[in-house]
Amino acid sequence: MRSRFLPYATTPVRMTAQLVSDVLIAVWITVWVMVGLAVHHAIATIAGVGRQVNDSANGISENLNSAGDSADRIPLVGDTVAKPLRAASEAALDLAGAGQNLNTTATWLAVLLAIAVAAPPILAVGMPWLFLRIRFFRRKWTVIALAQTPAGEQLLALRALANRPLRRLTEVSDDPVGAWRRQDPTAVRGLAALELRSAGVARVPASR
Repeated sequence: MRSRFLPYATTPVRMTAQLVSDVLIAVWITVWVMVGLAVHHAIATIAGVGRQVNDSANGISENLNSAGDSADRIPLVGDTVAKPLRAASEAALDLAGAGQNLNTTATWLAVLLAIAVAAPPILAVGMPWLFLRIRFFRRKWTVIALAQTPAGEQLLALRALANRPLRRLTEVSDDPVGAWRRQDPTAVRGLAALELRSAGVARVPASR
């Protein structure tokens, strides 16, 4: 039975509810992922400033250092002129280092804040949804496997006697317990069908 491998009910109402919940979950996750990306983009802008400072300061440092080398060749006053240029070059390197640190810190902060903003609401809704869907799928898989054997069908009928409303039981048989004890095939199949429907399965698979 191919529907056994699908994580959806085969009863129309329950399948519709599951599909609607899937769509809502997908929209919820999409919204919070977009919020997380917006936060990441906002913080990453600061990292971009750090990269610009680093690149610009490195360029200035190279130019000042080159100017210092050129000034050093001036007779008599070359060393005097070159020293402040090299000092300014080193200061520009310090500024470049600060820009690089800002870039690194802001890059990591952008990732961490994006996760911190998006993950909690996604997990708060997504984990219970995933738990319920896995539990449903395991129950559906189990009841279908049981319904495909005579003994399993009787067990499902017994569970129906214990769990389903009396009104639904009497719709199957006026004496559902007696019918189950007599192993009335029609009553057993009807009781098993009640348990299958409660698990989201619309019909009883054929017994092996």
